[in-house]
Amino acid sequence: MTPIVSRSPFGRLAGGEAVELFEMRSTTGVVVRVSGYGGVIQAIQVPDRRGSPGDVVLGFDRLDQYVADEGYFGALIGRYANRIRDGRFRLDGREYRLPVNDGAHHLHGGPGGFHKVPWRVQPFGAPDSVGLRLVRVSPHGEQGYPGRLDAEVTYTLTGNDLVVDYGARTDRPTPVCLTQHTYFNLSAEPARDVLEHRLQLAATRYTPVDDGLIPTGELAPVEDTPFDFREPTRIGERIGEAHAQLARSGGYDHNFVLAEDAGEPVLAARVHEPLSGRVLEVWTTEPGLQLYSGNYLDGSVRGKEGRAYGHHSGFCLEPQHFPDSPNHPDFPRCILRPGERHRSRTIYRFGVDTAEEGA
Repeated sequence: MTPIVSRSPFGRLAGGEAVELFEMRSTTGVVVRVSGYGGVIQAIQVPDRRGSPGDVVLGFDRLDQYVADEGYFGALIGRYANRIRDGRFRLDGREYRLPVNDGAHHLHGGPGGFHKVPWRVQPFGAPDSVGLRLVRVSPHGEQGYPGRLDAEVTYTLTGNDLVVDYGARTDRPTPVCLTQHTYFNLSAEPARDVLEHRLQLAATRYTPVDDGLIPTGELAPVEDTPFDFREPTRIGERIGEAHAQLARSGGYDHNFVLAEDAGEPVLAARVHEPLSGRVLEVWTTEPGLQLYSGNYLDGSVRGKEGRAYGHHSGFCLEPQHFPDSPNHPDFPRCILRPGERHRSRTIYRFGVDTAEEGA
């Protein structure tokens, strides 16, 4: 099978701008669809242990649904992923204020972040892979951030690997943290929750949060807590335990501490869905990984084919810098300065595991 990339109309924005949907197919039959609006991963089709393909991504059928969406389904996130306390930070002696869109805090780049803008998309190909290069210029002051940011994201599909490369340059010092906010359900049946998925994380510590889900600054050990996923564990095995951190978010919505200064992608997470046999590995150069267990999905959102997305019907694994890093000088550095280039890579590797067939 030859890898191919195709494009089709996906609708128009309120201002009349046309948006396209791009489809990539790999030599192994994996299919990834990406929208030019928000850089959204609209679908990923991968086979189960019997070879039957299924869409393992939650999302929508139409552009207008993504425009109205407030759950970041499949979207590129920037300029800064996750939360910034009170929508403010100090940089080089000056305070910057950002719009708040999560109670008193700034979340995922603000209400007009990278997930709510069109990107310029250019397909590319090679003998064994296909890809999309997404580019946009974020002007100085957009959503309150200093400096012009020239952002570039590439999606490359090679066999069973979806590789996401992030790059950025700026003309003024500014915080940068780009990630992907896809909701996965490896069963390809969103009517079933993800609590039976087996998750393993390469993390011995995590960042506890306060009542606003802002990190306290502590790097706490996962040992003897519901946050210990060092061995394969059902996502739902301890999600209902009486633990203050779980109570604050109604489940998992926490950053896990990964290997520091990873020059090459390292294995951060492995997820196995036993009934289908599908496996997802997440490899990344980022220092943190946010696990979100779909706590706020309540059935009110209707996605593809009108299906309701209920409680825990999807999970997110978001490689990123730690939340609120601009206000925590002890956290890994997140400030990009003129003359530097921000680079980050994440690999989503799909496969199957037959060990638990019939479970």
